[in-house]
Amino acid sequence: MLLAVDTSTTQVGLALYNEDEVIAEMMWSSKQHHTTQLASALSDLMKRCDASMDKIQALGVAIGPGSFTSLRVGLSLVKGIAFARNIPVIGIPTLDVIASAQPLDKKPLISVLQAGRTRLAFSVYQSDKKQWQADGAALSESKGQIRSGTVDELLSQIEESTLVAGELTSEQRKKISKHKKVLLASPANCIKRPAVLAELAWNRFQNNDVDDVATLAPIYLHVAGTPIS
Repeated sequence: MLLAVDTSTTQVGLALYNEDEVIAEMMWSSKQHHTTQLASALSDLMKRCDASMDKIQALGVAIGPGSFTSLRVGLSLVKGIAFARNIPVIGIPTLDVIASAQPLDKKPLISVLQAGRTRLAFSVYQSDKKQWQADGAALSESKGQIRSGTVDELLSQIEESTLVAGELTSEQRKKISKHKKVLLASPANCIKRPAVLAELAWNRFQNNDVDDVATLAPIYLHVAGTPIS
């Protein structure tokens, strides 16, 4: 069984997963209370499922981009469990979680998250008929797989029919939906579900593709939008 933890943004998520089913999934809006809420929420989730940490074989964690403090909270919890129980950890970029939940399409997909100060973090994906793959060169003026900018800056780079999904405010959704070449995912499909994070991590775990617990670090963004960790 795998435990997945996502504290990238104000929307926090936990999931328990194995190869046959999503055992449990919990999501809530935490505002700025990740530190005080996460441990108790995990304890409650385990009790509801009558599960114990002894049954956890691996840990999946969203590594951002996202809030500096929020990401640290989730990664610290996961690393603490991993070191204490000698459990492997798989870090998954948060934008990949949003992208992987979208139906495959010939059109490119832009996955977005709030980056603070009215800016968005975003990455472009192309379908290879099996899954979405990050494509840093898909936008004009793109300088890397993960960038940040305002809604207007993002829209100004869209030159073909494009899918957009991810965490957006009501105002941002209204502005994006007016763009003639954008197909905006519904709010329900824009949630970064922890069950999707868990499935991505489980697939890597099955291939023995795990991360070094000691060196695994969150993905942050410079002001200019270049990813750092």
